[in-house]
Amino acid sequence: MTLERWLFSLFLLLVGVFSKASGAFVGINIGTDVSTLPSETDIVAILKAHQFTHVRLYNADAHLLKALAGSGIEVTVGVTNEEVLGIGESASAAAAWINKNVAAYLPSTNITAIGVGSEVLTTIPNVAPVLVSAMNYLHKALVAANLNFQVKVSTPQNIDIIPKSFPPSTATFNSSWNSTIYQLLQFLKNTNSYYMLNAYPYYGYTRGDGIFPIDYALFRPLPSVKQIVDPNTLFHYSSMFDAMVDATYYAIEAANFSGIPVVVSEAGWPWLGGAREPDANMENAETFNNNLIRRVLNNSGPPSQPTLPINTYIYELFNEDKRPGPVSEKNWGVLFTNGSSVYPLNLGTSGQITGNGSAVFCVAKSDADSDKLQDGLNWACGQGRANCSAIQSGQPCYFPDNLENHASYAYNDYYQRMQSVGGTCDFDGTATTTSIDPSYGNCIFTGSSNSSTSGGLLPPSALSPEVAPGSWSSNLQISKLQLLISAAFPALVLL
Repeated sequence: MTLERWLFSLFLLLVGVFSKASGAFVGINIGTDVSTLPSETDIVAILKAHQFTHVRLYNADAHLLKALAGSGIEVTVGVTNEEVLGIGESASAAAAWINKNVAAYLPSTNITAIGVGSEVLTTIPNVAPVLVSAMNYLHKALVAANLNFQVKVSTPQNIDIIPKSFPPSTATFNSSWNSTIYQLLQFLKNTNSYYMLNAYPYYGYTRGDGIFPIDYALFRPLPSVKQIVDPNTLFHYSSMFDAMVDATYYAIEAANFSGIPVVVSEAGWPWLGGAREPDANMENAETFNNNLIRRVLNNSGPPSQPTLPINTYIYELFNEDKRPGPVSEKNWGVLFTNGSSVYPLNLGTSGQITGNGSAVFCVAKSDADSDKLQDGLNWACGQGRANCSAIQSGQPCYFPDNLENHASYAYNDYYQRMQSVGGTCDFDGTATTTSIDPSYGNCIFTGSSNSSTSGGLLPPSALSPEVAPGSWSSNLQISKLQLLISAAFPALVLL
């Protein structure tokens, strides 16, 4: 083993130690069906600026993998569905793929996993017979390159391969896939890998014909008369997300396997839909993803596996406007390609938000009492003399139309106007300061580096003094996406 490879192995061992200490992480998927995709260098700059430490790619794009070198970001690379068949039929093709798309970039690019295909069993079932063969061939190629301890192999599958996921305790995999599922689970067990689950409460709710309340899909508290309970275990499920993850654990158990952790490779909510997609809206997307982040970062598992954190990748970084299908299919992104956030996201489970920006903002705490928030909003827009015109109907900051968003805007406007003469960011304990810019889309908060005025439309020239909309430079100032990845390893950056 070369010294470089030995040092890389030591690095990954330390990463493992730190990740266990840090708990669960929230990562991000990067799709590329985008008309004006930023350059690879700029995408990495975005990821670093927003403190993403885990990303999942749907392919093994050479330019992006090269750009990720030295970033420390953990990368899951993808074998495309078009590549699965050839790799599954040829060990030499698998070895060539590993050499070209993994070994060539290690250790500079921190590749830690390979996702073989995307929902192969439900999207290209004719390839299912060679899926596990492809995984085996890739793993053997990793062993030959002495990379099998650094890079895990798995395959993302949709929750739909479990025909009936509720109640979770009775969940089993579709029996028509018994042979493939058994081979898959055996492979994951033998290689100490994990099961990749694509779990979308949005579809669980919209296709559920009203069986479950929307609050259940959005992680909102349910009244006692509407509690979702598994009648066999009496476990209470506070969210559809938890139920989907638990159903997967029970299905794995029903196949006589245990000790295989579940990682959610995709979860999210579209923020814009067509006329027949009323639930795809900005308020629901903001609520879902904020609550998802909070849920994952509390480091607990579903009811049947309470000690196993649910590492999760949000779908997705940018809106993929080139994707076919309904309007909602194109609008899952948390960022616009010009760097602004689609809607504000909270960084973590606490009210205090941290970041690297030089400006300071005042925002409402996500767990604040609603009555106190309303009182604070009324005071700020009244006696406090905040300019609240931007949160009126039809104005840039009206959506998402909820109390927390409106209070945050009013609190910040008051704070920016009055802090020099003693104004504070407290509002009866419902507010906190942050260095993360809460601006999103055309809603600009005073104090942001993008604008010196509040609530105005952001003109194209304001995006950067040097570049036009849709393009990037490495030093472009961008608003900070309020999304914390708890498994960041600042100590390792120093190595």
